[in-house]
Amino acid sequence: MAQKNPNGSSGSGAIRESINKQSAISNEWFSRFAHESARLAGKPLAFIAAVVVVLIWAATGPLFHYSDTWQLVINTSTTIITFLMVFVIQHTQNRDTMALQVKLAELIIAVHGAKNRLATAEELSEEELERLHKEYSAQADTARSKLEQRRAKRTKAEKH
Repeated sequence: MAQKNPNGSSGSGAIRESINKQSAISNEWFSRFAHESARLAGKPLAFIAAVVVVLIWAATGPLFHYSDTWQLVINTSTTIITFLMVFVIQHTQNRDTMALQVKLAELIIAVHGAKNRLATAEELSEEELERLHKEYSAQADTARSKLEQRRAKRTKAEKH
């Protein structure tokens, strides 16, 4: 049986709570870091800085006699940066996608006559999404045809 702490909680519960708090802090920190890194990486200044680094590296080629080590510096640097940026960008993209899904769900739920089941469409299976896509494509084609017919009638009426 777990022993109680002076505050009345069991030791394992307190440890779990501490781990959850640390995890939440880590997640929040990483989320802010990833968002800011992705934002900065998408700026023209980041591109210019990368070009400058590559130009400096290229200019130092003769100084280092285009050695294997000289080549290894740029290869290793770009590989590490690319590897880390994959996680940063993926996290930011996941967060942005989730935010977009929440906004769309709010709009779907708010619109009278909308099918509320679509508010959580991202949770459907691939087959269900494909079926819905075909269903809504057919509805869109029908609506487009009706609209074109109305426009043709209106154009014809305006000519007479």
